[in-house]
Amino acid sequence: MFITVAFKALVIWFAIVVLAIANGSLREFLLVPVLGAQAALMLSGLLLSFLIVGVAYLSLPWLNPSQPVQVWGIGLAWLALTLIFEFSFGLLQGKSWLELLEAYTFEGGNLWLVVLAATVLAPYIAAKLRGWA
Repeated sequence: MFITVAFKALVIWFAIVVLAIANGSLREFLLVPVLGAQAALMLSGLLLSFLIVGVAYLSLPWLNPSQPVQVWGIGLAWLALTLIFEFSFGLLQGKSWLELLEAYTFEGGNLWLVVLAATVLAPYIAAKLRGWA
């Protein structure tokens, strides 16, 4: 059965979401008690960024994008899905837009913008590391 690059990218994005949830659990239950909130948030953001690039690197052969534009499309799709997920989930939890937008600052060690940059760039970085781009 033929599976499109878009469908494969969606499957991989769901795997990234699972890793992000596991990363958040690790941060809250292990890193915060040991390192404190600010250091834990920073380490967690860096860890998640590296995990996303790692997943992109490992999954690139399965994705098998046929054109460089597909590599960028995957990154943009992952970014869009992540933003939709984050804002939808936050709003369903009853958070205000102001509360949601606080994540887009670097206050308190928050590296969410770095994670988003890693998300959009991960397929390109993976392609570069594999010598595809």
